[in-house]
Amino acid sequence: MSVSGQPSNTNSFTLFPAIDIYQGHCVRLFQGDYEARTEYSENPAQVAREFVEAGAKWLHVVDLDAAKSGTAENLPVIEQVVKICSKSGVQVQVGGGVRSREAIERLLALGITRCVIGTAVRDLTWMQDMATQFGGSRLVAGLDGRNGKLAVKGWTEQTEISLVDLGRELYALGVRTALVTDVAKDGTLTGPNLDLAAQVQTSSGLDVLASGGVSGPEDVLASRAAGLAGVIAGRALYDGRLDLKDIFSQLGVV
Repeated sequence: MSVSGQPSNTNSFTLFPAIDIYQGHCVRLFQGDYEARTEYSENPAQVAREFVEAGAKWLHVVDLDAAKSGTAENLPVIEQVVKICSKSGVQVQVGGGVRSREAIERLLALGITRCVIGTAVRDLTWMQDMATQFGGSRLVAGLDGRNGKLAVKGWTEQTEISLVDLGRELYALGVRTALVTDVAKDGTLTGPNLDLAAQVQTSSGLDVLASGGVSGPEDVLASRAAGLAGVIAGRALYDGRLDLKDIFSQLGVV
């Protein structure tokens, strides 16, 4: 992918190691449940350094505190992650609580490449304004759902909005990338919902990144085979089920 955040070619595929930050620590949730979390490290910046050294070209960072409350208390930690990545030319996309113009500005000022918009993604007027101001390539539509319907506010609120329909509308506004997460799969190691991700990509024209449930290299390779633009991996990395150097070698990433 280019620095603009746009895919360098239509056949590009990117694996995004994930760093979820809660109260300054690196954690993983189970099915989006804040009470069912596992702490993996007190130092997210060190985790980022290890991912970069393993060959990652992008990192996916989520501020779980901001996702739940809208506050930006983890910004100093995110800034440390970005500094480590920027030294190696690694790009970062950040989500969690990005619900205002000010939140986008704060994150972009840190040097990240793209902001993942979750809860606010259903406000199409606002999304159009943000795409106009910052450029559609700087925004990723966070399409998190249960049973194909959008879930918001850190997955604590369920809507009746179809992910497929919303994807089409967002593409029309200039957004070009979406992160599709099946909440029921997140943290379960049961494989991502590739059918849903592919359906959103095919129906909308968006470049879709699948998230939730990656259990090992077979899920990463299946995501590429499904024609998706990328996949997010979290718990599988932390539990040792997915070795970054090995999977990058299989993907042909040098």
